[in-house]
Amino acid sequence: MNWQEIKLSECGTFFSYQGNKVFNKTFISALKFHTPGFAPVQDQEGWYHININGEQLYKERYKRVFGFYCNRAAVIGEDGWFHIDDKGIRLYGECYAWVGNYQEDKCVVRDFSNNYFHINLSGRRIYSEEYFYAGDYKEGCACVKGIDGWKHINSKGEDLNNKRFEDLGVFHKSYATARDKAGWFHINKRGVALYLNRFASAEPFYNGCSLVENFNGKKCIISEAGDVVFVIA
Repeated sequence: MNWQEIKLSECGTFFSYQGNKVFNKTFISALKFHTPGFAPVQDQEGWYHININGEQLYKERYKRVFGFYCNRAAVIGEDGWFHIDDKGIRLYGECYAWVGNYQEDKCVVRDFSNNYFHINLSGRRIYSEEYFYAGDYKEGCACVKGIDGWKHINSKGEDLNNKRFEDLGVFHKSYATARDKAGWFHINKRGVALYLNRFASAEPFYNGCSLVENFNGKKCIISEAGDVVFVIA
């Protein structure tokens, strides 16, 4: 049975394969199957993961579990959040107020003092700094907010380009959205603006075009040079 063909019901309580219900079980709640072929489910005992045969991966039960990323899944235990491997083995001893999903072999976490930082696959901190907020890694960089504003950091936690912004997005195909006091725009990995225009909002580029909103409330499509291709009616 191909896990990619196992479908979660619209009510989110059972699975079907080629139109037929499988595992002969209805759950309280479930999430869809995810790489490498496991699904989070909840029954009367709590949350856990099953394989493509509907078998539990481990005996432990949690308050909540999420999908596997980099062969690690975020779970909520009695004392807080942490990660387990596909055998249900806890990866590190620390508990957190919240953890994200591993991306590019790194994961953002929030401690019980509401500080954000990143850990590696072994659960060790990548750097000593702590932030008001931190996001997932993408294209080798992550967005973080410190006392002096938003910035990008590299895979070692080092400052990427020594630039600070009012707000910031992740890199997508080497460009990121950013906001200064004049508005939103796009930058490259050197932190340099692609153009002079500023907007009330801006989305990442999609095949060379971005959806933005100007300060008159009009939605527009712009090019990577910042030129308005057309105004959406």
